[in-house]
Amino acid sequence: MAAMAILTASDEAAVRTEFERLGPHPVKLTVFSQELVAGDLCRQNEQLVREVAGLSDRISVEVLNPAIDRERAAAYGVDLVPAIAVEGARDYGIRFFGVPLGYEFTNLVDSIIVASTGEPALEEETKTALGGLARPVHIQVFSTPT
Repeated sequence: MAAMAILTASDEAAVRTEFERLGPHPVKLTVFSQELVAGDLCRQNEQLVREVAGLSDRISVEVLNPAIDRERAAAYGVDLVPAIAVEGARDYGIRFFGVPLGYEFTNLVDSIIVASTGEPALEEETKTALGGLARPVHIQVFSTPT
C-alpha cells in the first residue's frame, strides 16, 4: 500500500511558487536513512524529500545508509538518522536532523533556495559582521514539536 502524501495540494502550490526563486545551481538533497535505527521516521523523511524534489526538475535526491556508506556519512558529518544534507553551488554545511515538518519545513525550502543561488539572503550589515569572524563557527539550532 502506498504511503499517503505528506504535502497537500496547497502545500505543493506554495512550494512551487517559492521554487520560482531558485538560482542557477541545481540542488542535491542527500538523505541519510537507517531502517533498523529509526524506520518510521526515516521513511517519512525520505518521502517528504522525494515529494519536495518532485516539485522541481532542478532538485535531485540521493539516499544513503550511514551504516553502509560510512565514509560518505563521515564526509558529510552525519552521525544521526534521519538526516538531510542540502547542497547547491557548493556544500554549505546545511544539515537537517529529524524530519523537517511544521515550522522546520519552511527552513528546508529556504535552504534549498539559498543553496541554489549561492548567496545567503542577508543584509549587508550582517554579511560585514560575519566577514569579520576570525575562525569558522559551528551553529546548531534545536527545535521540538509543539
